[in-house]
Amino acid sequence: MRRELRYAVTGLRRRPLLRLVAWSVPEALPSAVLGLAVAHAVDDGFLAGRPLVGLAWLGALLLSGLAGAVGARQVFAALGDLVEPVRDDLVRRVVSGALRAGAAGRADDGAVSRLTRQVEIVRDRYAGLIVVCRGFLVTVVGATAGLLTIAPQVALLILPPFLLGCALFLATLGVAAGRYRAAVRADERVATAAGTVLAATRDIAARGAEEHAARMVAGPIAEQAAAERGLAWLAVLRTLCFAVGGWLPLVAVLAAGPWLVDGGVTAGAVLGGLTYVLFGLQPALARLFSGLGGSGLRFVVTLGRILDAADQPAPPPRPAIPLGYAVALRGVTFAYGPHAEPVLRGLDLDLPEGDHLAVVGPSGIGKSTLAGLVCGLLRPDAGTVLVGGCAAVEVPESARVLIPQEAYAFAGTVRDNLTYLRPDVPDPTVLAAAEAVGAAALVSRLGGLDADLRPAELSAGERQQLALVRAYLSPAPVAVLDEATCHLDPAAERVAEEAFAAREGTLVVIAHRISSAFRARRVLVLDGTGAALGDHEGLLESSPLYRELVGHWSAADAPAPTP
Repeated sequence: MRRELRYAVTGLRRRPLLRLVAWSVPEALPSAVLGLAVAHAVDDGFLAGRPLVGLAWLGALLLSGLAGAVGARQVFAALGDLVEPVRDDLVRRVVSGALRAGAAGRADDGAVSRLTRQVEIVRDRYAGLIVVCRGFLVTVVGATAGLLTIAPQVALLILPPFLLGCALFLATLGVAAGRYRAAVRADERVATAAGTVLAATRDIAARGAEEHAARMVAGPIAEQAAAERGLAWLAVLRTLCFAVGGWLPLVAVLAAGPWLVDGGVTAGAVLGGLTYVLFGLQPALARLFSGLGGSGLRFVVTLGRILDAADQPAPPPRPAIPLGYAVALRGVTFAYGPHAEPVLRGLDLDLPEGDHLAVVGPSGIGKSTLAGLVCGLLRPDAGTVLVGGCAAVEVPESARVLIPQEAYAFAGTVRDNLTYLRPDVPDPTVLAAAEAVGAAALVSRLGGLDADLRPAELSAGERQQLALVRAYLSPAPVAVLDEATCHLDPAAERVAEEAFAAREGTLVVIAHRISSAFRARRVLVLDGTGAALGDHEGLLESSPLYRELVGHWSAADAPAPTP
């Protein structure tokens, strides 16, 4: 916990912190005056037969409350200046760590959970801790000063059990921290399992693996539920500690009432002490327990998870491709889970440099899975996937470019969207690439390369055209189009595929239309039990599934294959 506490303390900016401390002084007035005003109102006012004096003391209490309200308002105004810089720093750490892991080919399954949920948990809890700890200190200092002023004997009865309750509560924080860590890890496992299942929805539905998918997420969900039940037991411990620190002082003062009166302590002083306990120390203790026992532990544990991931040393650089960029699959088997039916089984495939392969088959048969394996996004359960003689997952991303079905465009200029895989490319080359893949008219309509792009105003086909230009400009020698032209018409699809076929390098097309197979040098047919590889004419003779997919097409209707 030392690292997390050190981070929290060093994250406090000096000027907002001094402002917060300064405005805490007027806020402490009600806590200091509370019991004192009640004691004087009773002894010097109502019991002495001077009700106006008693009302005047209660009026002073009201005025101190107004001063405290002004201080509290200014405290909350300064809170944002303390908290938001910490949140911004954590976002930078999470994003930087995830990018480093991705660049090294190491999956960071918890990055989404850390960025979308855990950073916000830390931000909210950090603000809550500042408010709770500051309010607790303000109340305790004010109440202690007031107790010592009206009757030190009463203070000796109240403060020891109060401090004992605080100490007992602090002693439980170690156990509580362990349970919170378990809850955070369980939350990440649920996010990872759910993400895996959702990413494979199409293949799961095609294979009828819904029950297995449910079992994949059932274990993490049960683990998270057990962790949450463990957290609920912490409330029981907090209740016991609160009984010692919050109620035992009250019992002590009431039990010692006759002794206090015999010792010269006035009824107003006893009532003032009880007021400090009931309306000052008890609420402050309850807020502290709730803050540190709930928000505080979640803050420390969640912050620790973020810092652990962000502070991992940078992995060694991936090896360069020593033998070109030929792709080879040897006995590759892949399934979405240990008990699921394999999507690919024992697949052998060679893609020599400069090849043009179309992959066809029914929906959910494993075509996108094959693309993920070639690009190193998935690891095979058995067999190997090699690019240039190296394992695909260890090859630099610059060797391959993947265009998925749902193309991505971001706010920025048209040039930014087209060149972020190759930022130094000159404008004439960018325009030539747009012309080659059939996107020149789109670039012109958008206002040219310097025009601002609004992704929400683009159609799905226009986003695909931009992504095609982006991939065409990429230096990657292996291009994988995973139904990357499904929102284009057949003529536009043909222009784009022929441009990529003429581009230097290897092209793999996960076919959306069977016409992609006519343009390819070779075709891979996946049927769920095996694979057939050959050219268009040969597969028409040897593969019943390919003949079925071709359907009403004929060689006379189809474009001529690319030489």
